[in-house]
Amino acid sequence: MAKRRKNGKGVLRQRKDGRWEGRVVVGYDDKGLPKTKNVLAKTKTECAEKLEKLREEYRPPSTRCKPDMLFGDYIDFWYENFCKPAIRPLTQTNYENRIYDHIIPEIGKIPLNKLTQNDLQQFYARLKRNGRKQYVEKYGTGLSDRMVRACHASCRMALEKAVAEGLIRVNPAIGCKLPPKKAREMQVLTKDELQRFLAQAKEDGYYELFLLELGTGMRRGELMGLQWDDLNFRTGELHIVRQACAVNGKIEISMPKTNSSIRTVVLPPSLVEVLRKYKETINSRWMFPSPQNLDVPRYPTSVGDILSILLKRAGCKKVRFHDLRHTFATMAIANGMDVKTLSATIGHVSATTTLDIYSHRTVEMEVRAAENIERGIGKCEPSPIPPPEKPNEEPAKGLNEPFTPYKGKIRKSGSGCIYKINDHLYEGSFSPTHANGKRVKHNVYAETRDEVEVKLAELIERVREEIRLEKEEMMKGGHET
Repeated sequence: MAKRRKNGKGVLRQRKDGRWEGRVVVGYDDKGLPKTKNVLAKTKTECAEKLEKLREEYRPPSTRCKPDMLFGDYIDFWYENFCKPAIRPLTQTNYENRIYDHIIPEIGKIPLNKLTQNDLQQFYARLKRNGRKQYVEKYGTGLSDRMVRACHASCRMALEKAVAEGLIRVNPAIGCKLPPKKAREMQVLTKDELQRFLAQAKEDGYYELFLLELGTGMRRGELMGLQWDDLNFRTGELHIVRQACAVNGKIEISMPKTNSSIRTVVLPPSLVEVLRKYKETINSRWMFPSPQNLDVPRYPTSVGDILSILLKRAGCKKVRFHDLRHTFATMAIANGMDVKTLSATIGHVSATTTLDIYSHRTVEMEVRAAENIERGIGKCEPSPIPPPEKPNEEPAKGLNEPFTPYKGKIRKSGSGCIYKINDHLYEGSFSPTHANGKRVKHNVYAETRDEVEVKLAELIERVREEIRLEKEEMMKGGHET
């Protein structure tokens, strides 16, 4: 029987053939399962010595960290060994952008034990002033308050670990003054906007996708990760068991965000019937497959681009895809769904989370509340209370008027996208997959739509030629090896 040793020392046991075997955990795989290595020897002493050498070979870098090592080296070590193994691929991309694009280039050369609160404070100020490396023409030179706070969070967590390891005495990130945390007010589509939006979606061939989103409030990745086997057409039960995410230009299929995100929702019969007819037109196991490759789901970020076009054509205000989830939750509460049921439907950990995020008030809800209060106080039926009027507010575009969907087709795949930023600036965007498999976004800007059309066509031609040359180089390299 193997004798129990201290954690991390490994296990020694004598095999049936008389030899001694030592085994120790040397790391963990992507699923968090331990990876082990073993050694064999004729005697227990020899086996213990071999096992100790094996442990030294695979000893984690933490034992080699020193107080005077560069902060860039330390935060890289912290991320690779303590942070990365515990987070999802999409979250890893966000961390890596902050650490390797901003933190290490700016303050990575400062020794760990010399890093001060002033160093960090000045770093955050530079990020806010001129830290942006992409889309400067569109968003300006400085990073958002949210991004500055995220960079601070990464520094703080890494430095907390350094304190715990005894490398530094105090965490210099504690007490830094940060940009205020602003709650982003989510937008909700009105009833009239929903009708016009769905009419436009039907005209452009995206009706089923957005109807299912507005009927369930799923996260975008969950929606793109649906397969036909997840839907029971007889009972209307839809099982949400995976998500599709864009990571470094590629689609990755993974488990949903949390354990509570794995759930079953029941669809209304009318929605089930819409999906039944839609299934007859789809020759793929994925409910919403990629137009270019039916074996993979649609690229998640492309759905946001489609949403923007449909909203504009329908004369609706601009909202994010996540705001459709918010719209569903608000409609559900307004129509009497209890918070606990709603929390389970949209995959929240608790009803408290649902109340904090999605209890958006509407005018109709306020009117109904006012009527209930008056009824309770006066013990009599009140006269109807009209919705509050806002001074000088024009009625919503198309309100109570017949809506005719825009007939023009959404731009052909591979021809790029054009966005109107303001009255004097248009953006042309082209996001091809390069020879290395990474999806890269290229942009051009102009004062008029016609000018940006010309620039975009030239950009697409140039980038496609670059990709062709890249592929030729890769093929040459392959032949040489």
